[in-house]
Amino acid sequence: MDMSQFHAAFFEESREGLAAMESGLLGLESGNSDGETINVIFRAAHSIKGGAATFGFVHVTKLTHVLETLLDEARAGKRTLGSDAVSALLGSVDVLRDLLEVAEHGGSVDEFALGDAHSALEAILQGSSGTAAAAPKAAKPVDALPDHWLVSFAPHPSLFMSGNDPLRIIRELADLGPVDVEMSDAKLPKFGEFDPLQAFMSWRVKVPGTVKRALVADAFAWVEDECDLSIEGVGQQAAPPQAATAAPAPEAVAAAPAAANAPAGNQRASDADGSIRIATSKIDVLINLVGELVITQAMLRQRTEGLDPGEFESLLTGIDQLARNTRDLQEAVMGVRMLPVEFAFSRFPRMVRDLSGRLGKKVKLRTFGEATELDKGMIEKIVDPLVHLVRNAIDHGLEMPDERKAAGKDENGTITLNAQHQGGHILIEITDDGRGMNRERILSKAREKGLAVPENPTDGQVWDLVFAPGFSTAEALTELSGRGVGMDVVKKNILSLGGAVEIRSAPGKGSTISIRLPLTLAILDGMTVAVGEQVFVVPLNTVIESLQPEAADVRTVANSARMVRVRDDYVPLVDLASQYGMPPTLRQTQGGAPIAVVVESEGKRLALEVDDLLGQQQFVIKNLETHYRRVPGVSGATILGDGRVALIVDAGGLSHAARLAAAA
Repeated sequence: MDMSQFHAAFFEESREGLAAMESGLLGLESGNSDGETINVIFRAAHSIKGGAATFGFVHVTKLTHVLETLLDEARAGKRTLGSDAVSALLGSVDVLRDLLEVAEHGGSVDEFALGDAHSALEAILQGSSGTAAAAPKAAKPVDALPDHWLVSFAPHPSLFMSGNDPLRIIRELADLGPVDVEMSDAKLPKFGEFDPLQAFMSWRVKVPGTVKRALVADAFAWVEDECDLSIEGVGQQAAPPQAATAAPAPEAVAAAPAAANAPAGNQRASDADGSIRIATSKIDVLINLVGELVITQAMLRQRTEGLDPGEFESLLTGIDQLARNTRDLQEAVMGVRMLPVEFAFSRFPRMVRDLSGRLGKKVKLRTFGEATELDKGMIEKIVDPLVHLVRNAIDHGLEMPDERKAAGKDENGTITLNAQHQGGHILIEITDDGRGMNRERILSKAREKGLAVPENPTDGQVWDLVFAPGFSTAEALTELSGRGVGMDVVKKNILSLGGAVEIRSAPGKGSTISIRLPLTLAILDGMTVAVGEQVFVVPLNTVIESLQPEAADVRTVANSARMVRVRDDYVPLVDLASQYGMPPTLRQTQGGAPIAVVVESEGKRLALEVDDLLGQQQFVIKNLETHYRRVPGVSGATILGDGRVALIVDAGGLSHAARLAAAA
């Protein structure tokens, strides 16, 4: 039998098992030491070991065997897993992830990291209790060191989104000793396709073998999830400790076929018969087909609007039924792509634990609303901004323990992640109970950098200054802050998803960053408007109201900008015809009264001048950049019922352009 056909399922289930182990271990460390938690961790390790033995992944099998032995003693009550044991187990989980990556995609096994993981586990096993400290890294004789370390570093395109700088990392390596650096621009796109917010370069660096591998790895500590990285010893290498060669017990190998199919946790056992794994690409094809069906249904409805209801009653009834069924099918298929926000939140407990330890802070993480569902594509794109915001909250927001106690606070700071539905949107909030934002310091830095600051600015206007490119209040450069890169990119990416971001802060009490996102990137509720002979779609979630202003309500101010009176306030008025390079419409040449559609983006209102309001419906969003290019003020396109292409208005982009024009 060709066992490779089962590899994909094994790797996916093993990674789920490692996630369950990591979550359980963090729970143990925080005091949740019930027997069932240990059982879940043990079953996950046992399942991974059995599958690895079946497929011949020897390194995975040997490491999980040692790990399983330790967990078996813990669940039998023979030892208590203290913080040192949990740290050793978490380190083994990291090594197992790397081993699975090598087994799936090829590459070299990091023998030193593997040996260290074995040594740490064996030290715990040989100690009198689980609170015994992990042994130091295995000593290596001088003549067994490698000639040099060969580091291959290829940042993911989204690396800049988290505020990290690849060149800083290369400079840190250079500080360790004489290095040989080779840069590759093989993935650099043509100039017209170049996106300055994405990373394209990669590097190969030779570091002297006398430098400890841990120091080399430390340079990549904050980007290990955002790059393809390998650190290989070239030349003579030390063999892994003897413990690494310990063979699994015969009975463990004998149980392998059954263990390979064992569930990693309680839920997997109950859900195994009621679920099926489907490739995301197949779901995307299905969604596209349903989208085309929605367009066809809209076309049929439009073509039958003029028919006599009495003569064509059956046909029109069938069209109505098709519309209902199409909408139900569309919602059901979209539901397949919906995932709980837990998929994004699950990475933060480990990140908070490691980061707080590194910074010397005590941090508790609380999460709420993990079951709130969001489109899979949206979750994938929001993870990096969330990572950056959580890091900022720990680094900038929370005080050191002694500072918190002096202020009368609990020495343990708290980071709270909360997700909830609000209408057709999802609201994600990141809250810390730290020092809060320093209004005067932000204003001082903004003026120092020449940023435009309103007279008597509100708190909200002051907090928004931190999103300016290059803005930073850090006094010194650190691995996490001080470079002024990140917050502007975070906001840009949230806006690109059709979302909005807002900051609330109080001195001494902490800060909250609210992110508002649409539930999906594929379907849009929109209002169709006419501008001359063209039809545009305005996202319904941005529309506040529509009105027909009198001539006296429209005024021209400096720079030929126009304002329209909306009750007791004036808002910028943008003529969509001129905005998109169209000639004056018939209504404009004949002096007809315009219609103003008032929209809101980033807390700012804007009025769009149109000729007519046509209706409201759902639209299937098509990416304009895939087939053409990015157009200012346009977020996408859709196909109307009559087959015409309509552009989707980017209210946020128009609002930003209007503010820039007013400030010019």
